[in-house]
Formats: sequence, C-alpha cells, structure tokens
Amino acid sequence: MAPTTPAPVPLSTIAREWGRIGCAGFGGPPSHIALLRKLCVHHKGWIGATEFEDAIAATNLLPGPASTQLAIYCAWRLRGWAGALVGGLCFIVPGLFAILVLAAVFLAGHPPRWVTGAAAGTGSAVAAVALNAALGLVPASWERARAGGASKDGGAAAGGGARGIGAARTVRHTSRARWAVYAVAGAVSTALLGPYLVLVLLGAGMAEVASRSVPTIRGGGQSAGLFPWLASVGPLGGVGGLAWVALKVGTLSYGGGFVIVPLMQADAVHHYHWMSSAQFLNAVALGQVTPGPVVQTVAVIGYAADKLGGGVLAAAIAFTPSFLFVIFGGRHFDRIRSNPQVQAFLAGAGPAAIGAIAGSAIPLALGLSHLWQASVLAAAVIWLVVLRRNVVTGIVAAGVLGVVAALAGLPVS
Repeated sequence: MAPTTPAPVPLSTIAREWGRIGCAGFGGPPSHIALLRKLCVHHKGWIGATEFEDAIAATNLLPGPASTQLAIYCAWRLRGWAGALVGGLCFIVPGLFAILVLAAVFLAGHPPRWVTGAAAGTGSAVAAVALNAALGLVPASWERARAGGASKDGGAAAGGGARGIGAARTVRHTSRARWAVYAVAGAVSTALLGPYLVLVLLGAGMAEVASRSVPTIRGGGQSAGLFPWLASVGPLGGVGGLAWVALKVGTLSYGGGFVIVPLMQADAVHHYHWMSSAQFLNAVALGQVTPGPVVQTVAVIGYAADKLGGGVLAAAIAFTPSFLFVIFGGRHFDRIRSNPQVQAFLAGAGPAAIGAIAGSAIPLALGLSHLWQASVLAAAVIWLVVLRRNVVTGIVAAGVLGVVAALAGLPVS
C-alpha cells in the first residue's frame, strides 16, 4: 500500500472517536470495520479507501483479533505509536469494562436465580455461535484455495491444448481437496488435542507452503518456530499460568478469535479448573454480547482465576501482541500481504482454523447440563445458521429464554 500523509490529528480526537466506536461496536468485526471505514475513509478522509482495504487484508494475515489490529493501525497511521496506544486503548476499554462488570455478576458466589437462568440460556447458544462463525469464514477461505490453484493454472495451461487445460483443472481440484483435508484435521484436533490444536494449524500452513513449493524467506523459519514452542511448553501455575494462557490467546488465534475457544476451554476448564464448563459457556457468550472482539473472553477467565486483577492482567497480556504487531510492523503491511509464503501459509492454516472453530461446537454443546438448554441450542442454530440472523440478538434472546426457564422452576444450575 502507498499511504498518503494525513494532517496531524489531535490525540484527544483519536481518544474520542475510537472510544465512541469501542462503545458502539456491537456485532463483532463486521461492525468494527464498518464504523472504522465510515470514520476514517468516508467522513474524515484520513485514510484512502485502497489503503484501508489493504490494511484489512494485512491484519487478517496476522494472529490475534483482526478488527482490533485494524483499529490500532488506523490510529497509528494518524499519530504513530502514541496514536496507536491511545486509539487502541480507547477502542478496547469500553468492552473490557462491560465484560468485567458482567463477569462479576455471572460469577458471583450466590447470584439471583434469574441471573443463573440468563447465564444458562446464553451459554446454550454458544455452540451455534461457533458454528455460525465457522460458516461465515468459509467463502473467503475457499476463494483463497481457488486462487492458490489458479496461480498454478498459467503454468499448467502453458502446455497448450486439452492437456494443458486438464492439468489446470487437476491443480484446482487438488487445491480444494487439500482445503477439505485441512478443515477436517482442524475439526478432529479440537476434540483430541485440546491446547495443542495450534500445532495442527501450523502444520497445515507449512504443508500448504510445501505443496506450493514456495521458497522460505531468509529468517522466516526462526519466527515460525516460536509458535509451536508456545503451544508445547508445559503449563505454569497461579498468576503465571493465567499470564501464559493469555499470551497464547493473543499470539495463536489464527483464522479469527473463535479459534482460541477450544484452547481456552482446555486450559480454563480442564487443566486449571478456574471455571466449570457452564461458566466457560457464559464467558464466551459475554464476549459476544459486549462490544469488542471475542478475545475479550479471556478477561472473564482471568476474573474467574483471580478476580478483577486477573481479568485486567489477562486482557492486557492478550492484547499486547496486537499493539506490537502494528507499532513495529505497520510500515511493512504491504510486504506481508504480498509475501507468497504468508499467503500459502494462511491458505493452509485458514481452513484448519475453520474446522477447529466448527469442531469446537461439539465440546461446547456437550457442556450443557439440562434438557431445556438443548431446545435453546436448536433454536439458536435455526436463528444463526439457517436464517443467518444477528448474533447479539440471538444470544440476548437465549438469555431471556433462560430467565423464563428459571422463573418456571426448571433447573438452571
């Protein structure tokens, strides 16, 4: 991308505008992107339309919450590192405040019965939300696989005639077949590998790099080796364990925030026992009904582990990599986007992440405790997956059904 130099924008303006988006950004990344585009491109003209679209593409190639990184990048473009810090914090803090307040209510020792019912209701819909998130990622990832095949079509067709056309079709079919294999591997690994799921994502990415015969860039192998190391190091305890989980959330979420749900579930529920399966479902639901990315869920896990201090610490550690990626790498986003090795890696890791997100719906659904929750889940699947309606509305409606169940005397705890 070839950025133009914008007029200096006061930090107070960045704080006000990014804080407004942070408060109004219900609905996840599509809402965040639309609000940022309206502000920075259409209303203020701070950033050109082409650069903005390039920034979306570049942030989607990075691990971590892409829409948060886009918000940080837009502020960085206006005022450098100071703008990135101010804009990023003002974008994140409103949702963080809201989710910590709700965590205090839902994780209280003896909450009112209607609150427990609301939590059970919202938790019932989380598996449907995961499935909906996975399906929403399929078109772009499938198109990337087609593009990978198309990039080889020219060489195949150069042979001329029916032989060249047949070779080109074979390349496209092979690329799509690999996409399916990666997706299935991601789905299966969600159930079998838990926190080591990221090794499958990295393996799928490297397999696609090898299949496309993309040469490794100098020094690339060293940075790639960091992420398997992060996934495989033995767990810590106490505050160190919480910091470790948050660091993995911030650095290993390839393919969208929901890919870290099975990773967080394995650590928070099964290893450290900071929360029950039902409480984890509530945490993911809270990440959906508050403004900001689903990565905010880690703040609820932090709260369960060590109250307010744990929630703030977990959020700070999880979001720090996004700030570092933009502040130190923002000037190189054009090179990242055009790098064939990065493109090939994401073409493999992307479908594996989609499979992992879809596969996470199974353990999330198995975490439900009561029969009436299955009915709420079925309704959520119809609302989100079949009718393709709004996620926030669906989760709020599920919470209302949970309150009704509680008032009707059905089991909610």
